[in-house]
Amino acid sequence: MKTSYRKVVIKIGSNVLTREDGLPDQNRIEHLVEQLSAIKKQGIEVVVVSSGAVASGRSLIKIQEKQNTVAARQLLASIGQIKLINTYMQLFEKQELICSQVLVTKEDFRDRMHYLNIKNCLEILLQYHVIPIVNENDVVSVTELMFTDNDELAGLIASMLNADALIILSNVDGIYNGDPKTAGTTVIEKIKPGAQNLSSFITTAKSGFGRGGMVTKLSMAQKIAKLGIPVHIANGTRDNIIIDVLTENVIHTHFLAEKNTSGKKKWIAHSENSATGVVKLNLGAQQALISGKASSLLPIGIVELQSAFMKGDIIKLIGEDNKLIGLGIAEYGIDKARERIGLKGQKPLVHYNYFYAIS
Repeated sequence: MKTSYRKVVIKIGSNVLTREDGLPDQNRIEHLVEQLSAIKKQGIEVVVVSSGAVASGRSLIKIQEKQNTVAARQLLASIGQIKLINTYMQLFEKQELICSQVLVTKEDFRDRMHYLNIKNCLEILLQYHVIPIVNENDVVSVTELMFTDNDELAGLIASMLNADALIILSNVDGIYNGDPKTAGTTVIEKIKPGAQNLSSFITTAKSGFGRGGMVTKLSMAQKIAKLGIPVHIANGTRDNIIIDVLTENVIHTHFLAEKNTSGKKKWIAHSENSATGVVKLNLGAQQALISGKASSLLPIGIVELQSAFMKGDIIKLIGEDNKLIGLGIAEYGIDKARERIGLKGQKPLVHYNYFYAIS
């Protein structure tokens, strides 16, 4: 098998792993494991981000209809996670490979120390040729702190490990140029960096068993491609799909990557929800930062410090219209920033190496 990718993150959606009745599709899971094992044996490092815990739980227990939704999800996830990981373990053992379970929450990515701790965990697993099976821990996650869906988690993992590619397996062939049910509609096979207005093509309907829809996939895929990692969205219900994507032998959507960015900038890109301070900029500073040139945020460009932050914190940078411009790491805390606001010849509050523009 010829592919330039040596490390891939593969996200498998609920709608790929389940049958129409919402219960796990054992045959498909086994076929996916056979493909994952085949590429692993070709020397490709593989990280799997797998949904399916709640569906697995649903196969074991019946829940009363009046049950609280969050509690029901916790119950199903707690039971189902064991069944799901045991299914993977037994199937990988048949292939003479070892897999592991890595359960995370959004809180685990809130600061650089926690982020690096998870990164180190995944790297040691890969070093010992183990296939990590990553999933959000729905048992302890609460609504406000949950990932949008596992697509968001997969993007974060791909960025964290500087993967060569992220493959998202859904139940459709990719991003279409219209309603897939309409005659003449086709899959957009290549999406270049900076492509605009793609969301207008996408139906907002969600899959039956997952939290996310194609809109979140599109948004996340463009973000990851912007960070330098190509993204493939393909139909996980098709036979041999993983091999065919890697060998470019199937119609699907391929988001072409921009030039790679640093590891720290990749972390910043995913840190909007853990940002502390909010800093408002004037138009000149805003235009300098989003110009594409290497521009740092100087105190002269700051209009207002809206909330407290310390040195090393992720801060949000907003324009005079209060729209988010980007995220950055503060070089010093709010007290020093307050002393220097509007002054020339001062040290940057955010260095361009540690700024990520939200486009």
